[in-house]
This record gives sequence, C-alpha cells and structure tokens, in this order.
Amino acid sequence: MTVFELVTASFAAENFQLRDDWTQRSSRMREQHEVLANVQSDHFLQAVSLLATLAHRRDILCADPAAERPPAVGCRRRDILRLSLDEYQRWAAAVERGFIRAARFLRQQHVFKRPDVPYQTQLVPLAAIFADLGSAGTADSVQRQIARWYWCGVFGEMYAGSVETTFARDLVEVVEWIKGRGDEPSTIRDSSFQANRLLTLRTRNSAAYKGMHALLMREGSLDFRTAEPLEYQVFDEESVDIHHIFPQKWCSDQRPQIPPAKFNSVINKTAISAHTNRMIGGRAPSVYLRRLEREISAERLSPVLTSHLIDEHLLRGDDFWGFFETRAERLLRLIEGATGKSIARDKGVFAAVAPVEDYDDEYFAEAAS
Repeated sequence: MTVFELVTASFAAENFQLRDDWTQRSSRMREQHEVLANVQSDHFLQAVSLLATLAHRRDILCADPAAERPPAVGCRRRDILRLSLDEYQRWAAAVERGFIRAARFLRQQHVFKRPDVPYQTQLVPLAAIFADLGSAGTADSVQRQIARWYWCGVFGEMYAGSVETTFARDLVEVVEWIKGRGDEPSTIRDSSFQANRLLTLRTRNSAAYKGMHALLMREGSLDFRTAEPLEYQVFDEESVDIHHIFPQKWCSDQRPQIPPAKFNSVINKTAISAHTNRMIGGRAPSVYLRRLEREISAERLSPVLTSHLIDEHLLRGDDFWGFFETRAERLLRLIEGATGKSIARDKGVFAAVAPVEDYDDEYFAEAAS
C-alpha cells in the first residue's frame, strides 16, 4: 500500500475521509494553476509532515532552548505515517495555500506550464516555506531570497535523486535565513554550475535546460514577430516553445558540418512562437531575418534579438561560432545573476575546436521528470 493509502485507512478509523479531502484540495489547486497539475497526494502529505514536525521541534525548543536532541523535521514515509488527524487538519489548509503561493511564485519566474517546471520535487519545500512564512512570504525582499534559493537548486541540480532530507533541511534553513537568524542555506552554498554544462543541456529532460529558458523570459525576452514580452498570455496564445536559433538543417549543411552536440545545445535555442519557427524553417539567419522584417521593422527586431541574448551582428553574418561563444558567455552571466554565484570559465570550451563529452541527458535528468 502507498503511504497515502495507509494514512487514509488510519484517518478513516476516526471518521475522516482523507481521499475526499485531498480530491477537493487537488481540484482547487489545479483549477487555479496548471503548474500544480502534477502535485500528487504524497507530495501534499510530505509538505504537511514538514510543517507538523517543524512545529513540534519549535515547541520543544521553546520549552527547553538547551535541548540537546530536539526532534528532527522530516517527511519520510515513517514521518508521514506518524501524522495524527489533528496535525493533518491543523496544517492542510496552510499547505494548500502554500502550493498556490508557490505556483504564483513560479509564474513570476516565468514557469508557466506543467512540463516547464524544472523540478517537480522542489515544489514540496517551496510550498512548505510559503506556508510557514504566511503573509511575510509575499514581501519583495523575501521573494528575492526565495528566488535565489530556488535557482541555486535548479542550476546546482540539487533536487535529483532522493530528496526528502533536502526538503527538511531547506525548509528549516531557508526560513531561518529569511528571518535573519541563520546563514545562507546549504542549497545556496553547495550549488555549483560548470560552464561546460551548457554544452550538455539539450532537452527538457534536464531541469537546468527548463530553468535556462524560464530565466531568459523572466529577464524580458520579446516575441520575435510581435516584440511583445513573453508573459503568460503571449506564451500561451502564440504557442511559444523552445526552438533553434541557427536551424538544424542549416547547421548540418555546413562544411565542415557543425556538430549536433553543439547546435542542439541550449546555447543555440530560445523561446520562439510556432508561427515564427515556420518562417525560420531551415534557412540561414541572414535569410530568415529578412523574412521576419516583412512583419517587424529592423529597428524593432534589433531589441528583440538583444532580449534573447543574441548578438545581432553575428546572427546576420551567419557566424555560428562567434554567436555560440558570445551567447554562452551571456547565458553564464544570466545564471550568475540568478544564483548569486560565480562560474569558472574554461577558455576555448565554446570554440569550434573545443571537445565536448557527449553525456546522455538522462544522466543529469531530474528524478521525477
């Protein structure tokens, strides 16, 4: 039996229908925010367990600040099975609000759709953090701190594998840090992004790949054809997706051929509408830009390209390798800005002759992709 089924049976003995309660809460969350569509009953119970065990720990420390071994915060199977009905009823509403605030936060970070959530698992501590902070979690300064922790988790790829211990640690450390009672959370301190990781980010299987595109939109990417900011409505109505900047066919047709490991990397991709992508086709950038200028003036197109961290001069000159090196550097600076952490550069790693280890993206994939 799953942990949810076991807790359901336990609560049924006290005449409480957990399944009905979860169905109602799940329906409300999903109706309001698509990014919550993959939140499962076990995720919800994990967040409840985090808050219940945190409250118990605080009660013990309040009564005895010198307690040598205060109870741990946790959301493992055994922690969830210890939940009492009173604890569940005390925290369930707060957790529901926490997930909704987490969804709003993700929208602010320009994560709009369920498949675009970098780490589904990271939603559990994110919801618990917002639930514990309450109204204080809406302050701009607090949101900035949470955003830094969030992006360190994404680009440090900290939420792959077994993460229950990370959930508990981050809840305690992030809240204490925000309240000015603790140092930077471990997820921020331990997060590390290697520059050459950009070369192996090629598909949505990677959390960092999804995160990269959300960050680009958050920083003001504009639609190629309309020059509108890629906010939710434009993203949805224009069927915006991640596409190549230098088309695959054009790259493959070059002699010497540009390696797929390079042109398929995140460095050569950005958020482009379906309509614009059809106009691009397999054409050289110098050609498709002239086609785009039938719908948007060159003066308007120039800031659009800049908003995607694209060097217009290099793109119009069909200079793939110049574009590749320049954009890689700009993407690294974008990650540094989001995480607040510097990234070491390896000279020449993005040049035409630089080798790249052809890692399978599944090696880096999140646990719950």
